[in-house]
Amino acid sequence: MHSLTQAEALSHGAATIVNAIAAGKGAAFGLDLWTKAKVKLINEPGIIKGHVLSDPDEKSVLITKTVERVFRYFDVNDEFGAQVETSSNIPIARGLKSSSAAANATALATVAALKKSLDDMTIINFGVDGALDAKVTITGAFDDASASYFGGVIVTDNIKRKILKRLVVPDNFAVLLCIPPKKSYTVNVDIDRIHSVASLAEIAHKEACRGNYWQAMSLNGLIYSVALGYDSSIAVDALMAGAVAAGLSGKGPAVVAVVPDEKIDDVRIKWNDREAKILQTRVNHQKARVTS
Repeated sequence: MHSLTQAEALSHGAATIVNAIAAGKGAAFGLDLWTKAKVKLINEPGIIKGHVLSDPDEKSVLITKTVERVFRYFDVNDEFGAQVETSSNIPIARGLKSSSAAANATALATVAALKKSLDDMTIINFGVDGALDAKVTITGAFDDASASYFGGVIVTDNIKRKILKRLVVPDNFAVLLCIPPKKSYTVNVDIDRIHSVASLAEIAHKEACRGNYWQAMSLNGLIYSVALGYDSSIAVDALMAGAVAAGLSGKGPAVVAVVPDEKIDDVRIKWNDREAKILQTRVNHQKARVTS
């Protein structure tokens, strides 16, 4: 019998700058929201049990698929099973990268529980592959996974799984999230409508590559709001009230606004009459990490 171990890891949320679904290239930035994953090895090979403690109705398939990827990499499928628990303060299925954060934290904790260590990109790719296996993503969400893992602004080629740029954001911004009550799952997205705006998404991506990431974010938000049938006035209201960028995050429905500290109240006033929860956070620059 093995002497079995457990480990816990944390990864942060993220928000969209350029959604990669249309053109295969994306950009995102880290948010100071988090998901923790605790992975406990068990003497039941092939048995992987997942529980989403903060939202028990959510399926745990992403968690289990990510653990399977790690086990396969180290060829320990016949030695161990695992029990995985995740907890999070990221609203699920609102476009705030709850899946990427869960996959990153789970991959990190599984590697740590096995008493192994790996480079960051291999760990990120476990989560990306796990998300594809679980069918919770269309592109693999490499941009979201990278921003969730590293923090800051990340510009990527999702098809090549390559980070093109990493940028540090000034600290004098708050991030306000306008979160409607309804969830939206990537699997339900109309892909044909999104592909019709691919050439426009390419323009937003080029701007992000040039370092104009806030303009890229607002442009991307407008493009995807129109393509997916969301109300773009939420973002426009935030821009009018002084946000440096605002737009739909992911496939929605959350709208994210990057706001200078002195304009927070102005944006909140604009959003207060909407039927939505308003969350306030900041840009995250901390890397995902093993916590115990």
